[in-house]
Amino acid sequence: MKRFLWFPLALLLVLAGCYGGSRPTRIGSAAPDFTIKDDARSVSLHDLKGKVVLLNFWATWCPPCVEEMPSLVSLQAKMKDKVTVLAISVDVDEGAYKKFVKDHGVDLLTVRDPDEKSNTLYGTFKYPETYVIDRDGVVRRKFVGPVDWTSPDIVQYLSKL
Repeated sequence: MKRFLWFPLALLLVLAGCYGGSRPTRIGSAAPDFTIKDDARSVSLHDLKGKVVLLNFWATWCPPCVEEMPSLVSLQAKMKDKVTVLAISVDVDEGAYKKFVKDHGVDLLTVRDPDEKSNTLYGTFKYPETYVIDRDGVVRRKFVGPVDWTSPDIVQYLSKL
């Protein structure tokens, strides 16, 4: 009989040890800095300090990223004085990246990081993934998956930062 009592307790302890919480580890801490250089530009996160930054990791081969991109472009156009979208592509194929940016009118700060050094700093491996970084360089929110960046709730949230 005692064995039957120990089993549920042991199971509960094992499951409790697996729970890591729902709050991403970077929330409330300084955003890891990086510099990315591709053939078109060099971008350093620290150069954007003092601005609200949407740090978006994406790829041309990612259907949810393609779905999300128009709303990022719209948000950047609508809130250009308040928010900077930094879209980092992990595409290895430079030609596919350039073609996508041109064909889809991606008019925001974007750079290609085929070695995935920047997204590795953030622990990102699912795309799209976006971090909201406040004016002081602190990560405030994390979104995994496509988001409608023009939704009133998102725009209101970003306006308050």
